[in-house]
Amino acid sequence: MTSTPSSSADYPMTIDDLIQQLQIVANEPLDDTAAIKKTQLSEHPYKFALYSELCEVKKKLCPHMRYPMDDTQCMDDPQLMRLDNMLAAEGVAGPERNIQPSGDASTTDQADYKQKLQQIRDTYHKELHKYQEASNQFTHHVKSLLFEQNNTRPISKLEIDRMVMIIQRKFSGIQVQLKQSTCENVMMLRSRFLDARRKRRNFSKQATEILNEYFYSHLNNPYPSEETKEELARQCQITVSQVANWFGNKRIRYKKNLAKSQEEANLYVNKKAAQVQQNYMIGTAAGMINPYDLYQYKF
Repeated sequence: MTSTPSSSADYPMTIDDLIQQLQIVANEPLDDTAAIKKTQLSEHPYKFALYSELCEVKKKLCPHMRYPMDDTQCMDDPQLMRLDNMLAAEGVAGPERNIQPSGDASTTDQADYKQKLQQIRDTYHKELHKYQEASNQFTHHVKSLLFEQNNTRPISKLEIDRMVMIIQRKFSGIQVQLKQSTCENVMMLRSRFLDARRKRRNFSKQATEILNEYFYSHLNNPYPSEETKEELARQCQITVSQVANWFGNKRIRYKKNLAKSQEEANLYVNKKAAQVQQNYMIGTAAGMINPYDLYQYKF
């Protein structure tokens, strides 16, 4: 079929003119003129013939398009699932939770932790909302274009679904980056306030001595009362919860290493007995000294 130019006609007269008109429409802005030309194209008498021919060509060139997507293409990203679980566990994603720092944290630390966690949560939800809006807008725009082009060239719903899936996978990279950085921020916050290994502070030597002395002198019942815990906490200059945790860990270690713990217990018992004997001897010697002898040595 030969092409004859149609300068004065309202519609293209041949298939070649129609294809050329399609190229022109694709490059023109979406204004009133473009809308008029699209209307002219949709009313062209050769439109159905062109559409049928494009369908035949598509069947020959793209036979795989007739088959549905397999399950592997529809599976969720495992990396995103792990990040979602982490964010939910930390109270960043999902409903807001009242997560407390460890018992050793001071009131100031708890308030600081809650404030910084809330800042991370607010930033995450704000950026996630922006991401979802951009993803939905772009997906809607592409679907609208494909549905519109389907009036001229064959585009199945399966192809549109595939295109939506491709778009979502492209956007998921942004989502992974956002959630990964949020998880890192939460982990950094935990390292300051919640990580028990970093939060645990070594007691002073004097505090350890006081706690060990009480423990081994009460081996029959190494469960101090609340009043005793408060007194030990005051003497050791630590919190009551630290005292309770120390005794709990000490009882476990004592049962696991009974032989070694027995040696340590004997050491503290002998040390206590030596202190009592020394105090007795000092008191006895002090009672035997003549105060008049001390008076004469004063000068």
